Amino acid sequence: MRQIAPLLIVAALALQAQGTRSFVGTVAGFRPESAAIEIRPDAGDPVVAKVTPDTIAQKIAPGEKDLKKAEALNITDIAKGDRVLVTLEPDSPNLRRIVVMSAADIARRNDADRLDWQKRGLAGIVASKSGTQITLKTRTMTGEVESVVTVTGDTVFRRYAPDSVRFSDARASKLAEVGVGDQLRARGRKSEDGLKVAAEEIVFGTFLVKAGSISAIDAAGRQLNVKELGTNKTLTVKLTADSQVKQMPAMPPMMMGGDGRAGMPGGGFPPGGRGGSPGGFDINQMIERMPASTLEDLKPGATVVVASTKGAKADQLTAILVLSNADMLIRMASAGNGANRGGMAAGGMNGPGMGGMMGGDAGGLSGLGLGGIIP
Repeated sequence: MRQIAPLLIVAALALQAQGTRSFVGTVAGFRPESAAIEIRPDAGDPVVAKVTPDTIAQKIAPGEKDLKKAEALNITDIAKGDRVLVTLEPDSPNLRRIVVMSAADIARRNDADRLDWQKRGLAGIVASKSGTQITLKTRTMTGEVESVVTVTGDTVFRRYAPDSVRFSDARASKLAEVGVGDQLRARGRKSEDGLKVAAEEIVFGTFLVKAGSISAIDAAGRQLNVKELGTNKTLTVKLTADSQVKQMPAMPPMMMGGDGRAGMPGGGFPPGGRGGSPGGFDINQMIERMPASTLEDLKPGATVVVASTKGAKADQLTAILVLSNADMLIRMASAGNGANRGGMAAGGMNGPGMGGMMGGDAGGLSGLGLGGIIP
């Protein structure tokens, strides 16, 4: 999980309580001519901190909880994008102390954490909950998979907040808040068949998955207008710095069955289901392996699927994932929901039955458990 700087925040609050001006932020740039570092605080205006001969520079590993374990660092080793705890001299821009979490170290840790979620994890839509067991259902390219998550008193629960995008911002929660229809991801001790996990950690949330065609793009405002599939309503989709944009590869017609289901591509996707389990390849693992795209790559008229948390306004979404060229997923959802069998030829994207594609428990696009929880 991408909780990269809780220690820095706690340390900053402690120093502020002592009357020292401290804050957590990100290195935005350097001013060699004035021996200064530009820092963008997590809250507030940018700060230009001046390095002096008395400045103390230290580094600490991501995840380390003891600031006493910080090691000496050369100021010249600080890089743009590094996370930092900054302490300034009283009533001065002079830098008293800077503690650094390297952006490169954070990226390596996040990559390792992401792989661990894939290797030791399960994900899906909550179908039922009984005692200490949560049953998940997810449709893959070859059918529906059922898996079981077992929890204990030591299991850590976190829930996405409304309109939240970042995995690391999920808030402390509990088993009682997990509901049928929620998307859930768990990791821990996994069974040999890959369909059960004794959960050490669970992240879940109530997500919306919408599909449609782009009607307008506001690049400056980083938002899209999307004509929703089935309803023709206009959705406003906002993209943040943490939103992911990806593009599905083109799928030849021969890879789509006569009922709209996706066939397994020869030599394309790796075998196995969720985290290597039986039951078909996990669409989310395929998406996570796709290279990142950008807002600039999106074009009016393109078919997109958008995953977001459930926010305050039904027609305004803050995107966690925008997936373009997504006709294959829409066909899968349509077929799995019993709608528009035989593909979308009858009425195209808005053909008969497509309006109900989103309905039902674990049905339609929501039943794919698509892209809401991305480590």
